[in-house]
Amino acid sequence: MNNINSLPTPCLLLDRAVLESNCRLMAERMTKLGVRLRPHMKTAKSANVARLATAGHFGGITVSTLREAHYFAERGFTDILYAVGFVPSKIGEASTLQEMGVEIILLTDSMKAAAETAIQAAAMGHKFPMMIEIDTGDGRCGLDPVSEAGDIVNLGRVIHKSAALELRGVLTHAGQSYHGASVEAIKAIAEDERAGIVAAADLLRGAGLPCPVVSAGSTPTARYAENLDGVTEMRPGVYMFGDVDQALIGSCTYDHIAVTVLASVIGHNRRTKKIVTDAGGLALSKDIGPAEFDPDTGYGTVTGKGGKPRADRLYVAAVSQEHGQLALPGGAEPPWDEFPVGGRVRILPNHVCMTAAAHNSYRVIGEAGKITEKWDRVNGW
Repeated sequence: MNNINSLPTPCLLLDRAVLESNCRLMAERMTKLGVRLRPHMKTAKSANVARLATAGHFGGITVSTLREAHYFAERGFTDILYAVGFVPSKIGEASTLQEMGVEIILLTDSMKAAAETAIQAAAMGHKFPMMIEIDTGDGRCGLDPVSEAGDIVNLGRVIHKSAALELRGVLTHAGQSYHGASVEAIKAIAEDERAGIVAAADLLRGAGLPCPVVSAGSTPTARYAENLDGVTEMRPGVYMFGDVDQALIGSCTYDHIAVTVLASVIGHNRRTKKIVTDAGGLALSKDIGPAEFDPDTGYGTVTGKGGKPRADRLYVAAVSQEHGQLALPGGAEPPWDEFPVGGRVRILPNHVCMTAAAHNSYRVIGEAGKITEKWDRVNGW
């Protein structure tokens, strides 16, 4: 089944050439800036993609669930950072990974979680590397390197003194970069991220504590950081695939978007001027993040030639569970003849992490636009 038109819909298409180019460009940029790349696999969740993203690298990856960690461990990845605050109830899963030969690196911003993890790890005869999460402006998790400087040092001491934990360093994620209104704004956020995480590392070192790893990163800041002095690794993830959100903030171009959703046209509603497809909220997600920058992005953007948005800006205006409704901005008459019932349409995802999570595999587009492979991915927790 190498013809796109013969695939079941809805399904996820992945352009291998674009993916490979995205991976190569980010690797080259990190090398130029003097930091190692620890790609975040929470977007792709695929070993095939991870192998491309780590080609020629030290091999370490980042994950957002322990199920991802198990999936990658079973496929030969042995250096895995679990970049979500760790809770002691998950120590059994982490121990299993360690017994598989994986160095699983844990993360916390909690004194209580660190102390309880240490007790449980010691009881099981395990020792885990642990990093301290730092907030450099995102406001989600982490300790503030200025107002909570003492807490950072105290947490570092708890981890360092434990025989069952090893203080590996500090970590931050500049999630606020996804709302950067311009390239200059993203550059400023990247510097805030760098300065904040380096300040946290300096706090630990100033207290006589080890801090070998200084980990930062989001795709926008990895793309536009001008100086990463003091940072040892970056953890971007969405750069592998790109999406409409990233294109609108200038973090990528539409040429960099490697993933589209393939859908079938199932109806024409001439009363409402909507072309109806079989890709609804479950196939696309209901993420409307790009509306912050462009109100006519809806739930996805229909591609034209070359994979870019069509000149008429046809987009997914509404979704229900298994229905997507395509419309033109302003309610103009859509191009019915270009999208007959039974025809195919490709849709650029707003937030590819969410869209991809609705699918179990990628249909890989190779040379001459033919489907060459089917790559699996892992979902769930």
